[in-house]
Amino acid sequence: WSDFVCPWCYIGKRRLETALAELDEEIGEVDVVWHAFELDPTQEKGTGENVRAGLVRKKGMPAQQVDQMVQQITVQAASEGLHYDFDSAVSANTVDAHRLAAYARTRRLDGALHERLLRAHLIEGAVLDDPDTLARLAAEVGIEETDARAVLADPDAYLAEVRDDVATARSIGIGGVPFVVIDQRYGVSGAQPADVFIRALRTAAADRA
Repeated sequence: WSDFVCPWCYIGKRRLETALAELDEEIGEVDVVWHAFELDPTQEKGTGENVRAGLVRKKGMPAQQVDQMVQQITVQAASEGLHYDFDSAVSANTVDAHRLAAYARTRRLDGALHERLLRAHLIEGAVLDDPDTLARLAAEVGIEETDARAVLADPDAYLAEVRDDVATARSIGIGGVPFVVIDQRYGVSGAQPADVFIRALRTAAADRA
C-alpha cells in the first residue's frame, strides 16, 4: 500500500526493489501489486499548497520542526538515489491518480505509472490532482493519453478498485504507508532497510517450499 504524495513510500519502494534484486536468483520472480492509500482524502482538488507550508498549517508544527523533519527525509531519500525537492512539492488529492493507476493495472503498466507519479510529485513538483498533468504522465509510460483522459473525466471510473484497496487496508489495520504484505501473511510497516524486506521475503519463500 502506497500513496504518491508520501515521501517514505518512494524510499520504501527503492529499498524493496533492492531486496528483490538481491534475492532474484534465490526466490525467483515476485509479483508486486501496488494498492491505493490516501494520506489525506480531505484535501480538496485544486487547492494544493507547498508541502512544507501545509505541514505547518495542518499539523500545527513549528516551521523549524518541519524543516528538520524534511531535511531528515531528504537525507534518507538521497541515500537511495532520490533527490527530493520539497521547495517545489505541492500537496494534492490523490484519488484520481489512484483511479488512473488502477486502470494502468489492467494494462500491466501500474508499476511504471507508480514510479512516474512518485517522481513527479517528490522530485519534479508536479501537481497530481491536475488532469492534464496526470494524462501527460500516463502517456509517458505508455498509456494512450485519450484513454487516460477518459478515465479521469469519469469520477466513477475505477473508483471501486481504489475504495476496495482503502477498505482492505483498514480491515487489516494499516494506518500508514508504505506497508507491504507478503503472501497475505507477513507485513512490513514503513520504509524499512532492505535487509528487513530480505528477511521477510526469505521467510515467505521458505513457507512455500
